Amino acid sequence: MAAPQLKSTMTNDLDALPLIAPEPRPGSNLPEFTVGDLARRLKRSIEDEFGFVRVRGEISQPKKHSSGHCYMRLKDDTAVIEAVCWRGTVAKLAVRPEEGLEVIVNGRMTTYPGRSQYQLIIESMELAGEGALLKMLEERKRRLAAEGLFEPSRKKAIPFLPDVIGVVTSPTGAVIRDILHRLNDRFPRHVLLWPVAVQGERAAAEVTAAIQGFNRIVPGGPVPRPDLLIVARGGGSLEDLMAFNEENVVRAAAASAIPLISAVGHETDTTLIDFASDLRAPTPTAAAEMAVPVRTELLAQILDDERRLLACASRAVADRRNRVEGLARGLGDPRALLEGHAQRLDDRAERLNLAAAALLERRRTRVGELSAKLRHPREKLAQAGQRLTSEARALDGALRHAVAMAEGRFERVAGRLSLTPARVKLGEAERRLADLTPRLERAYGKSVEERGARLAAVGQLLESYSYKGVLARGFALVEDREGRPITRAEQAVPGLPVTLVFGEEGRVGATVDGGEPKVEKKVEAVRKPRPVPVQGSLF
Repeated sequence: MAAPQLKSTMTNDLDALPLIAPEPRPGSNLPEFTVGDLARRLKRSIEDEFGFVRVRGEISQPKKHSSGHCYMRLKDDTAVIEAVCWRGTVAKLAVRPEEGLEVIVNGRMTTYPGRSQYQLIIESMELAGEGALLKMLEERKRRLAAEGLFEPSRKKAIPFLPDVIGVVTSPTGAVIRDILHRLNDRFPRHVLLWPVAVQGERAAAEVTAAIQGFNRIVPGGPVPRPDLLIVARGGGSLEDLMAFNEENVVRAAAASAIPLISAVGHETDTTLIDFASDLRAPTPTAAAEMAVPVRTELLAQILDDERRLLACASRAVADRRNRVEGLARGLGDPRALLEGHAQRLDDRAERLNLAAAALLERRRTRVGELSAKLRHPREKLAQAGQRLTSEARALDGALRHAVAMAEGRFERVAGRLSLTPARVKLGEAERRLADLTPRLERAYGKSVEERGARLAAVGQLLESYSYKGVLARGFALVEDREGRPITRAEQAVPGLPVTLVFGEEGRVGATVDGGEPKVEKKVEAVRKPRPVPVQGSLF
């Protein structure tokens, strides 16, 4: 096949040349033609003779060029003819050229001098009878099925009760009225109609745009997005239903994210969109019945389910009641069980209270005995101070004695030594003795401070163990007239005069069980601890 650019240029050049009769060659009566002259004469003759032809044949080797032109061959069992369809005509063809398709084309014959061939310029194309159309549909069905567009796994479930139903059909036909009437009878729903042409050249494009348009609606927008789509058309011939066999319509139905019901034609009519849709309805009315349930039947089913549910619940409650009563007969009286446990609890509580009181009393008695054995911290501090003073005097005397002995020994040694080295040693000894005196003083002072700190810590510990700290927190010590503590209740006989000791605040006389109290206003003076004498220097 010749390229369209080359063919167009050569044809225009040949057409522009004038037809000049060739002159005979000298010595011959036959005129001589150039190749271009002969090609132009043949082209003019064929175009004049076959200006309009109608040809029937089978398409072979269809090829669409990048320029938009379509090249093919038309053949039968005896001959083959080249054919071309220009770009502007391809878009207007009612039938898409496919391999093996039998068609009837209208056009005109011409030649292509660049290859010395004749060809048919196609201006229109139609299928050659119903058999060819069915063959084309079967081939298209096989090809689309091989791509997986008809697989059952791709089909989506139809919603039980959609809120919004989108209908793609003609707005003036009886189909939309049948669908609306059937929906109102069964279960009224919100219906969105997308008006399209259902037959003709623009039907396939409009149906495709409608399906894709419904899928592009955004949920929650001003226009509600349909939960279900119905593509419907009334009955008709195979040619009338061809729009629903187009490949773009089938692909749009298969790619729809919204579940789709196809209801094209009558029950015996079958189109390719039926295989790509999620559910096929034999008629548009049947599609409406498949889309929604019957409202009255749903109400009846709900009432029946409610009755059965109440009966089942009543039987279950009765069974549980009988079972509980049977189990209760095998159990003892809960009140008797609780009364026995309550009595045991009261007994344990009473014993616990008595045990706690007895334990507290024993601890109180033991504390009183131990506190009576304790000596006052001030007395302990005074004794320790006296012992420290005596030890300091003894240490001072021993130090003086040692110094005196060292001085006497030094004098004796110095008298025996008269040499210069002996004097040097004597000077060193004097210096060492001079250094020893302050060191001894520091060591003695440090020892006294450590002993004083330990004594103060022991005094504070004794003070914390003293019962007077307890008295300072609000307690009182009960003593008899001899100063012995009363630690048990049987010692406090009625009429016994006692003394209440309130720590540092003093003592108050009292009588057990309401006798005449004798208040002792004598308050012991708080004795201040004597200052610990500071040991002076021994030298």
